[in-house]
Amino acid sequence: MKAALDTNILAYAEGVNGGERQAQALDLVARLSPDACVIPAQVFGELFNILARKARRGKGEARDALLSWRNAFAAVETTPTALFIAADLASDHDLGIWDAIILATASAAGCSLLISEDFQDGLCWGGVTVVNPFTSRPSPLLMAALGPRAE
Repeated sequence: MKAALDTNILAYAEGVNGGERQAQALDLVARLSPDACVIPAQVFGELFNILARKARRGKGEARDALLSWRNAFAAVETTPTALFIAADLASDHDLGIWDAIILATASAAGCSLLISEDFQDGLCWGGVTVVNPFTSRPSPLLMAALGPRAE
């Protein structure tokens, strides 16, 4: 099962917004197969902005974080087709355009899951189901995509 990561998962893993979420996000990404997980290009741009502005890291440090994530998981590009599909998605489903781009890109990349805290948990569109890994009852789909916990 192929999955895409949303910005909030990577931001938490980078330590933005506290240690508890960081530990959960780091456990999550450690359990995902690098061969079955992608990061939409939009996520890299959003993460850079969060790290440089909100976390007040230097731009070089933010860039290095992006490169580290790119080395961990494949990056998928935003195509013009995905952008126009995202505009329809944003219009038809009242989503923000940037979130719609991530969802449309995940669909175009053949993902079954989009791991995110920002969307409605369980939202299904274009063959992609959004799963929030921080709920008290994690999705069975997410659990099926994860490997065992490191001991």
